[in-house]
Amino acid sequence: MKNIGQARSDLLRIFSAGVAGVDGRAAVAGYLAQHSVTHACSVVAIGKAAEAMALGAIDKLDGPLVDGLVISKPGHLDRPALEARGLTAMEGGHPLPDANSLNAGRALISFLSELPPDRALLFLISGGTSSLVEVLHQGIGLDDLKRVNQWLLGSGFSIEKMNLVRKSLSAIKGGRLLRHIGPRSVTGLFISDVRWDDPAVIGSGLLVAEQRDKAALDSLNLPDWISRLIPPGDADQPLIPAAVDLHIVASLRDAREAAAEAARALGYDVHVSHAFINATAENVGRRLALELMDSLPGVYIWGGEPSVLLPDKPGRGGRNQHLALSAAGVIEGADDILFLSAGTDGSDGPGTDAGALVDGGTLARAKRHGFDQERSLASADSGSLLAASGDLIHTGPTGTNVMDLMIGMRIVTKPDHKPA
Repeated sequence: MKNIGQARSDLLRIFSAGVAGVDGRAAVAGYLAQHSVTHACSVVAIGKAAEAMALGAIDKLDGPLVDGLVISKPGHLDRPALEARGLTAMEGGHPLPDANSLNAGRALISFLSELPPDRALLFLISGGTSSLVEVLHQGIGLDDLKRVNQWLLGSGFSIEKMNLVRKSLSAIKGGRLLRHIGPRSVTGLFISDVRWDDPAVIGSGLLVAEQRDKAALDSLNLPDWISRLIPPGDADQPLIPAAVDLHIVASLRDAREAAAEAARALGYDVHVSHAFINATAENVGRRLALELMDSLPGVYIWGGEPSVLLPDKPGRGGRNQHLALSAAGVIEGADDILFLSAGTDGSDGPGTDAGALVDGGTLARAKRHGFDQERSLASADSGSLLAASGDLIHTGPTGTNVMDLMIGMRIVTKPDHKPA
């Protein structure tokens, strides 16, 4: 028998275990422990997990590692620690690309151009790469890039569709970076933040050569102002065939299984769904909460990346907070159901909160502060309500990014009474 306070603590421990199961440092070190590198190599780490992944390489490549470039989002880098190991660290723009993203793109091209022609390369790529580093086709400017990405983030598109658009504007994505790598030996290790764990989609496919898919772009029915930015045909020379060795070292599946293992260790019956959750966050929240209302006691684990259609002036929060607030409306008044939704990277939307953990008392606590669930959902301001109810989750940067975990819990609040 668990009380609500203990259950909330357990739920946070289960989520933390899921995140720890896909830690970037451990994932890279684990791969390199099984695949030894003895020749001189340079590291390029890009993404939200760039620092953690670079540290994993340092752990195992103390001799062969010559130098490297690490690019991540603001607040995710310990520059002195990386630079002490001979790695250059710099920030790009995220969640929207900015001038720093273009600076990072120039630095990446410069770094590759200055390497010896026989230098092996180890690329470490994680979610966020698409925004953090960019080199644009001629005729496309920074203002264009910002406007396109702002539109994409509010479009409701899947990450696959968003990255299809990003590739069409980029002179390095979609494998175009390979022109600057040449015949060097390349290994790419990826933490996957996409559904099918496809390196062509993660980070918009820096290392996967492909021609522009005009039919797929046309099917998106993009606004005319975006379509006019896309160069006709492929604006570059024919792509170099990808001759790189690519591996996924951490994925959403790994996080789900690590969370399930932790829940079992805490004594819960565990049910793991392998369905990918990618519908609108509001609908997902209601559906999963209804499943919990009709479930037996235990822990229920899902994963994916829901979407949110944003109003013109969204408030505070991200898709996980939106999803959790939607679930809170279904479980309102229940004293035995809790629900958590959070980003494994420690961020949810433009703020610093990872997500939220709601229970049957969430809306009552929020109402005491003057908040209304429907108004907050309609204005995409779930974060403000959840801050008032005390239900936000804050982890800080986690060193990984495998999309979102959703974890529901139904607890036994009263001892069973058997008839005499």
